[in-house]
Amino acid sequence: MGCDYAPTAPKQRQLLALLVLNANHVVSVGTCIEELWGGNPPDTGLSTLQSYVLQLRRILKRVPRIGSLEAARELLRTRDGGYLLAVGPEELDVTRFHELVRRGRAELGKDDEAASELFSRALALWEGTALSDVQAGPVLRVHLAGLEETRISVQEQRIDADLRIGRHHDLLGELSALCAHYPTHESLHAQFMLALYRSGRRTQALEVVHRLRTMLHDELGLEPSPRMKRLHQAVLACDPGIDAPAESAPLLTLDLLSRGFAARSA
Repeated sequence: MGCDYAPTAPKQRQLLALLVLNANHVVSVGTCIEELWGGNPPDTGLSTLQSYVLQLRRILKRVPRIGSLEAARELLRTRDGGYLLAVGPEELDVTRFHELVRRGRAELGKDDEAASELFSRALALWEGTALSDVQAGPVLRVHLAGLEETRISVQEQRIDADLRIGRHHDLLGELSALCAHYPTHESLHAQFMLALYRSGRRTQALEVVHRLRTMLHDELGLEPSPRMKRLHQAVLACDPGIDAPAESAPLLTLDLLSRGFAARSA
């Protein structure tokens, strides 16, 4: 079983997280101070930050493959006006995540089974919410929001690939949970509608758009998008354009299916 060398002190964990998410880029002293103390840094902010960096290097020294304070300084470097954490791309989960996503997107629409597998491998790197054990300040919160947006986007793309290879039955539980968690997220609701319709549950598919319309109206004062309305009409009309794809049929995205129905209705 591996050892956990992560710092236990909250501020040190916070600083390390900031450096990791900006790996191989200089993080300015000002950014570090803003993250650690927001708009109310102590008078000793700079010296305290320097102390945290020293403590992080001492912790890194304990990692067997680093082994010395000199090597730790090479890993956590002082640069003009800031600090840089120098790591290889294979050492960070976030880098591996983005590489798998890049490869998955390249396969999407060409080899959807391969795309689904690559997206699934990327998503498997996540263990709950990113940095859930770190106290996030204003700078980290922006990074985490971006990561969460990327994660849900990748999950949507993986679901899209699965829909195009006929895995609609397998997606019902996942999409039900996602729509409950993101009650105004139109793309997820559209995917849920399509999976239900293709599973022979047309009435429940129509209930999904009704719940979405109610939520959008009550919470945001909005109506569903034209794309969602087109899909709703396609479900009402049992349009063959949204049927489960046959093995020999071209694989179309949900967006193209919706547009195709609109063109036929014009």
